[in-house]
Amino acid sequence: MTYRTTMDLLFKSCTFIPNYECGIQKGLIGIVGGLGLDTSSHVADLSSLYKIPQISYGSFESAPKDQTNFPPFYRMIANEALQYIGIVQLLLHFRWKWVGLFIKDDESGEHFLQTLESKFSKNGICTAFIIRNQVNVHFDSMLHVLQDSYSNTSDLVESTAKVVVVYGETATIMRLAWIIWMPILMAPVPESRYLERTSSGRVWIVTAQIDFAFDMLQKTFDMQMFHGALSFTIQKNKIPGFQIFLQSIYPALANKNGFIKDFWEQVFHCAFLDSIGTTDFDETCTGDERVESVPAPFFEMSMTGHSYSIYNAVYALAHALHMRDTSRTRHRAIKYGDRLGTLNLETWKIHSFLQKISFNNSAGDEIQFNEDGELVSGFDITNLITFPNNSYTRVKVGMLDPQAPLEKELTIDEDKIKWHKFLIQVPPISLCNDFCHPGNSRKKKEGEKFCCYDCVSCPEGKISNQEDMDCCIACQEDHYPNKGQNQCIPKIMSFLSSQENTGIILEFLSLFFSLITALVLLIFLKYQDTPIVKANNRSLTYILLVSLLLCFLSSLLFIGQPNKVTCLFRQAAFGIIFSVAVSSVLAKTIIVVVAFMASRPGNIFRNWMGKRLAHLIVFVCSLIQIIICVMWLSSSPPFPDLDMKSLTEEIIIECNEGSVIMFYCVLGYMGFLATFSFTMAFLARKLPDTFNEAKFITFSMLVFCSVWLSFVPTYLSTRGKDMVAVEIFSILGSSAGLLGCIFLPKCYIIILRPDLNSRDLLKRNKN
Repeated sequence: MTYRTTMDLLFKSCTFIPNYECGIQKGLIGIVGGLGLDTSSHVADLSSLYKIPQISYGSFESAPKDQTNFPPFYRMIANEALQYIGIVQLLLHFRWKWVGLFIKDDESGEHFLQTLESKFSKNGICTAFIIRNQVNVHFDSMLHVLQDSYSNTSDLVESTAKVVVVYGETATIMRLAWIIWMPILMAPVPESRYLERTSSGRVWIVTAQIDFAFDMLQKTFDMQMFHGALSFTIQKNKIPGFQIFLQSIYPALANKNGFIKDFWEQVFHCAFLDSIGTTDFDETCTGDERVESVPAPFFEMSMTGHSYSIYNAVYALAHALHMRDTSRTRHRAIKYGDRLGTLNLETWKIHSFLQKISFNNSAGDEIQFNEDGELVSGFDITNLITFPNNSYTRVKVGMLDPQAPLEKELTIDEDKIKWHKFLIQVPPISLCNDFCHPGNSRKKKEGEKFCCYDCVSCPEGKISNQEDMDCCIACQEDHYPNKGQNQCIPKIMSFLSSQENTGIILEFLSLFFSLITALVLLIFLKYQDTPIVKANNRSLTYILLVSLLLCFLSSLLFIGQPNKVTCLFRQAAFGIIFSVAVSSVLAKTIIVVVAFMASRPGNIFRNWMGKRLAHLIVFVCSLIQIIICVMWLSSSPPFPDLDMKSLTEEIIIECNEGSVIMFYCVLGYMGFLATFSFTMAFLARKLPDTFNEAKFITFSMLVFCSVWLSFVPTYLSTRGKDMVAVEIFSILGSSAGLLGCIFLPKCYIIILRPDLNSRDLLKRNKN
């Protein structure tokens, strides 16, 4: 029918003879129309053969086509690709990821489906169901109609999707309304409950092709089902004088326009006396009725988007003709007097003029086609608001701007949107399942679409700080997860501070024992000429006391935030000072043994008696430790370091020992000296000695070795400031053991029992 009507338009005559023109007639130079894609395509098939331009005001191209010279038809609307972008951005804006599709079952619908689903998958959106509206379907009986309606309705009823995208034309939206209302009309279903499940509990997103199709629905169905729908509409502007023009229209002034009388009868529900045929209206039209009194849904006093496109299409052709009339070719044709021939033979030139037009219409909008024959413009987003009397209005709530930055094309004002009253939450949530809250990640359900998933808690050490994260992420090294595993908390810096209780106690003990050692040293200096001080090598006693004093003070290097200086010297100083102390104890033990051996007449050890042997022992034993420390500090010295992995919530500021082997060499050598000294003292414990010093050394070295043997496993099993505290306790404990076991008995005699500190008693003990 479309082909035949188009041929009639091209070759109007008494009889239908294609490609035959009889007599003088007006030549067809352009076609404006085509809301439906099928109609536009069929008309374009013929008009393109004769190079006659067609301007569509509402249809899109089903798929891109190769355009050699001219497009199949021009479109007074933006590219449909922009509408795809708008649909996706609208869904993402409201976080709708579970969407139903109601499309027309034809080539354009399949193109829409394929393009949109591709964009859906890239943006994490799934289609809950797809209902295809078959075109030109003929049913054999009412039973088949009901079966078809119920089969499609089941998807609406059973699906959890709260958003449905509708693509098609007038017949599509009519079909959707029929599917929704048919079960109510034919079966005893509670209307309110049914509508809540199928229509009212959803948001309809309507494409631009269905801009004014709701006018036909008003008279048949309840418009409340589509309340709150969001529609993409062609951008429009207010035309000056348009309402005045509408108010001046009367049937009496439209003698040659039969459409005006038909329109008048339908809008005002009346009939003219000269109407042909029978009508259902009892009232008679006077012709004085005013169109502005008609409710807006039946007749709007402002232009709709499609009407605005028609207005621009007419002016686009007018400007193209004007450009043609003023061209040199036109002037040359007038000169030769072949005006009609030029009109008929050169209609193809209208294409070149249409492609070059650029003008501002009376509303101030620029009209210009791009290289694909499409108007350079965007879309408006309108919200359908219905009223109890089944009327409605459309409110602009946003727009699509093709000139906007990428992924910023959509702007929408949520405050202007009126949602349906049956919606429990606005804007509604349309998901296959609830969001996975922070602290959880998504786990795909087998056999389901990727939008359907389970939520699982993040594994230990990882977080998710956003909803619907595919996987949990690990915190940076200087952060750790909170209990909810939805946030990373900065780790605190951890070191043994002098401000905390442990540090204060250790500092106090270090200073206290240092003070005690200094007092013992002063006592020994004051009573240096007494027998008990002179009896066991007075110089070794002073060396031992000074080294013990330094041992107590060296523990202070371990307290406070580590820096380059303290890290460099604290372990080396500790190792050297302790080696001097243990060497002094070893020298004392050896002196006892040598003294016993030298007491026999003619013994060769008599020549070894004296201070030189003691000093040599201390010097040699200490020198070995000094050499080890020098090699350590010159090859791989300790340095301040941050340990971010040992503790979950803390960053340990520590001294990296550099070479662990050298560190254990220092400890190992000190342990060797202590073990050897303990062995010598144990063997010499029963030798006759003044004031039994060998026994005291045995007890002191037993304490010393016990402390450091328990130190090693404890040190290796702790981290951070606890490790430092263990080493300080070991230093203080072992030093205090030496001080107490060796010097406490002597101080008791010197201070409290001076009667025992005499030469006569010394000789008596020797005998």
